[in-house]
Amino acid sequence: MFEWHRTIQNMVNIIEGQLVKDFNEEMTLTYLAERLGYSQYHVTKKFKNLTGMTFRNYVRLRRLAYSVIELRDTESRIIDIAVKHGFSSQEAYTRSFKSEYGITPNEYRKMNVPLVLQSKQNTFDPYYLGIGEISMKKTELQEVIIARVTLPAHKLVYIMNIGADNYFSFWKLQEKIPGQDCNTICGLLESIKGKIDTVSGRVGEFDGQIGGWFYDESGKKGYLYGIRIPLDYDGELPKQMICTDVPEREYIIFSHPVFDYEHIGHSACEAVENAMENYDFGACGCEHDKGAMIYQMHNPEIIGYRLYVPIKGM
Repeated sequence: MFEWHRTIQNMVNIIEGQLVKDFNEEMTLTYLAERLGYSQYHVTKKFKNLTGMTFRNYVRLRRLAYSVIELRDTESRIIDIAVKHGFSSQEAYTRSFKSEYGITPNEYRKMNVPLVLQSKQNTFDPYYLGIGEISMKKTELQEVIIARVTLPAHKLVYIMNIGADNYFSFWKLQEKIPGQDCNTICGLLESIKGKIDTVSGRVGEFDGQIGGWFYDESGKKGYLYGIRIPLDYDGELPKQMICTDVPEREYIIFSHPVFDYEHIGHSACEAVENAMENYDFGACGCEHDKGAMIYQMHNPEIIGYRLYVPIKGM
């Protein structure tokens, strides 16, 4: 039933692997069509059905996303960045850049404002699609590691929703709020430099972005999503997001090491969350500080799954 979801995901993965190399759009599309055994027309039609955009526009937007990061982080000449990312000239690059973001590459360099960058498409998530774990290799589960740490003071830039208590329900609700849907928020966060939790450096793959939970005054649990940045950050931030100064604080970390997301993603996360729910904070002379936010860090390939639960003395 979900064969094309996985097929297009494999197609996206191949595209991503080539974008930072000598990417030839026509040759790649021809290769993909031949490999899948369908015409280019059929493949591109399925691509648009599942991603909501044409193959060529997706490639263009991802190239622009990579170029924005290079404009932001390097002093390379604009013409060199344009050619590197597949544009025939600086003029063609500038036209495409301004059409998408409303400013020129040169203006962006001077202003360094948040831009909505195109994230890598994800058409095959077994949990979102309702398939669940692809196999039940529970032997792959490892013991949840529990540690006590102190996180330095920082800023948290985020959106929040008291109507959600997990990642999927959160974005389902956010889609109904103009300017706060997943593509917009994650694209904006991607363009902000200096995210504390960056681990992979991959453009448009939600690197450095975190989720988490908070409790309102009545004790009801809600969900939040954002980034942590240094306390001295003074750049412009997205106007639809909240920025809070978070003081130095102690946390109990509950974590599962790296794991295969498709095989045991649900089980690994469930094990960590159960460990948190059943933990005896009192035995460590502390209690869960529900006035502060729980951080949720999910990167199966690099760090695994972690929950940072804020604590205070009893």
